Parts: sequence; C-alpha cells; structure tokens
Amino acid sequence: MEHSILMHEPEDDVGVAVVDLKAGTEARAVTLEGRYIGTVKVTEDIPLGHKVAMRDIPEGEEVIKYGRPIGRATKSIAKGSHVHIHNIKSMRW
Repeated sequence: MEHSILMHEPEDDVGVAVVDLKAGTEARAVTLEGRYIGTVKVTEDIPLGHKVAMRDIPEGEEVIKYGRPIGRATKSIAKGSHVHIHNIKSMRW
C-alpha cells in the first residue's frame, strides 16, 4: 500500500493528504523521509493538501504540525477527521 498522508514530524497531530481521501479509506502515513508512521481510517472526505487528524484532539488543545503549535482546536476533533478552519483557529492572528 502506498502512502496517502505526509507528516513533517512523527509526533505531529496532523498529516497532509497527498491525494483526495474518501471517507472510510484506510490511509497510510509516512514522514517526509519516508518513515512509516501508521494508518488512520478517514472519517470524512478530505481534499488533497488538507490536514488529517492523526489522533483525537480535544477542544482547546494546541494542534501540532512541523513539530510546533499551529493553532488551537475550536471543538473536539476525532482521529481521521478533516482539520481546517471549521475546527481550528490559527495562533498567528
């Protein structure tokens, strides 16, 4: 099985879809260096280039990408869900 999610750091909360993902798909995640991280069952359609939750993220918790916080969850985000402006608020602005 080829990968369909790229992660910048193995500890990141989110990965990036490298193809359009359909709900119900079992998606394989690797790091940029090709290190296998694991699989996640995608719970909703996720477009190419958008973020996928690699674990459950509670409301109010920081969301980690690139090994650092990129935002805060505005509501609970289930593993395998689409992570975007509807459930995360940037910490930059």
